Amino acid sequence: MADASLPAQVQARYSTPLSFRVGGKVIERRVRIGDTVKAGQIVALLDPTDLQNNLVNARAQLDAAEHRLVFAKQQLDRDEAQARANLIATAQLEQTQDAYASALAQRNSALAQMALATDHLRYATLTAEHDGVVTSEDADTGQNVQATQAVYHLAWTGDVDIVCDASENTVNALRVGSKASVSLSALPGKSFDASVREVSAAADPESRTWRVKLTLSAPTAEVRLGMTANVAFDDAREGANGEAFTLPVTALFHEGEKPAVWVVRNGSDALELRPVTIAQYGERSVSIAAGLHDGDRVVLQGVHAVSSGQHVQVVPPLHPEEFAS
Repeated sequence: MADASLPAQVQARYSTPLSFRVGGKVIERRVRIGDTVKAGQIVALLDPTDLQNNLVNARAQLDAAEHRLVFAKQQLDRDEAQARANLIATAQLEQTQDAYASALAQRNSALAQMALATDHLRYATLTAEHDGVVTSEDADTGQNVQATQAVYHLAWTGDVDIVCDASENTVNALRVGSKASVSLSALPGKSFDASVREVSAAADPESRTWRVKLTLSAPTAEVRLGMTANVAFDDAREGANGEAFTLPVTALFHEGEKPAVWVVRNGSDALELRPVTIAQYGERSVSIAAGLHDGDRVVLQGVHAVSSGQHVQVVPPLHPEEFAS
């Protein structure tokens, strides 16, 4: 039987690690856990000495490459003029053209190395790319860090999720869009309408629960990250308040991707396919949390051989102990 409510927590919908794009020694951290930061704000710095030296070297390589290119261009102009006057052989002109092409390529390579060294020096300054709140500090001042190693984790300002973990009895009653009511321990007497935004496709391998994320319909500034909450699912509560019916697994069919059973229409002997909500799967039986009512007559076998509107002969139903033993 599904649980009517679950403990939960307020989390940012988007959270990203902040890391340098180059490695080095952290010489300054400007924010701490819990601080609010703005997009573009500097949060940490690396020792720039080696990166500055790389930039100086790249600039020197570029100056030398540009000098060689100027010389090669001058030589090419002279040889082209002499070639037009038939004063030099064609092979000599081709060698000069090759030298110019090589000098041009070396200059372009030096330009690229200069740009790369400039970028690397800029990467020694870590800035926040979004408004948010620092949720963890993952590196200390004086620590040598590798490129992409997290220094902070940043929870983005804006959309928040109510996150809870549902058992298999509850998750079967939940769908994207399912409605719920959220109450927060820090805000007694207040409740917020919410809807399911995401249901994990697989269970956590350790807890064997499914992560469920909900969106508040009208969040306020009072709802802050990290607050504890309680989520009451409307669908789960309905399933919990109703009676669960046990059927053999041979009675289970489907309507699209949803589970369903064949039911004899009231007042007739014609069949109709009715969607149901599964509370729990057993070895040879299933527990139906919603979709069936007292007095319903269900097809227990041969569900793949019947169709909607087909007339059938009703027989007395089996007792659960006859198929669940």
